[in-house]
Amino acid sequence: MRLSLGLAFAATAAVATAQQTFPTKPIRLVVPFPPGGGTDILARVVANKLQSGSGWTVVVENRPGAGGNIGVDVVAKAPADGYNIVMGQTSNLAVNPTLYAKLPYNPLKDLAPVTTIASAPLVLVVSANSPFKTIADIVAAAKAKPSAVTFGSPGNGTVAHLSGELLQRAAGIKLQHIPYKGANQAMTDLVGNQIDLYMSSIPTALAQIKGGKLRAIAVTSTKRVHDLPAVPTVAEAGFKGVEAATWFGFLVPAGTPAPIIQKLNAETNKALKTPEVREKIAAEGAEVLGGTPEEFAALIKSEIARWGVVVKESGAKID
Repeated sequence: MRLSLGLAFAATAAVATAQQTFPTKPIRLVVPFPPGGGTDILARVVANKLQSGSGWTVVVENRPGAGGNIGVDVVAKAPADGYNIVMGQTSNLAVNPTLYAKLPYNPLKDLAPVTTIASAPLVLVVSANSPFKTIADIVAAAKAKPSAVTFGSPGNGTVAHLSGELLQRAAGIKLQHIPYKGANQAMTDLVGNQIDLYMSSIPTALAQIKGGKLRAIAVTSTKRVHDLPAVPTVAEAGFKGVEAATWFGFLVPAGTPAPIIQKLNAETNKALKTPEVREKIAAEGAEVLGGTPEEFAALIKSEIARWGVVVKESGAKID
């Protein structure tokens, strides 16, 4: 019995020491989407500040596929030691549980929230030489030729796709949905007039909007976006019920020790409060959030319920 108690005490002491000295090696931050998209941009802004501010080594790893499910599942099944973090967002945490018949992970059971990072509304964009200048132009064209106007999104069941579905319902039109595997190819096709419209996260599209390659038609927020002050909201354009945003946050595998989660939370929130990070995130058209693990958990739970209704009403389903 003494030996057993001694071994148990030694094991507990070893865990406590590991938690106090964390981290002692590089931390992997998995981005479940390709490089260059909104999730990737924001993840790298925070990762860079974590490195410079805390001295930690944070390695960003892109693991795209299956609407973000592959990257999230990689972390959900990784060791629960704090060295594996995923940049989750609305689609893979709140939409996919209803969209996919067989999701390889349960966001409420297999992952532990660390903190929210940011939130960004979506923006409806067209190429700079598109004849569409307003939502009214799009609605008129779609009513004249149903399903002739093409609408791209970064994938089936993404917040962008579902926001497009909400717009179609609000306007009483039918667009032809073209799902892509991420934002990069969609942006190329939009600029090249291969598709007519694209619903994008603002961080993904902002540079090309400001560079004159894309024209912003409307944003899905309840108020105008600071970096796009001339762009109306969808509601201002006359169509209610299309408010939507993509939120982003850090999660680790379930079972990660609470002291490690708290340490990750504290350092991430410290990074988010710096003027440098706030300015960079604002420059991408997003709003810094931050907060506690408990607040993030409550957000995920409420958003699963909200988007579950939208998914079911849209009829979207992936086996």
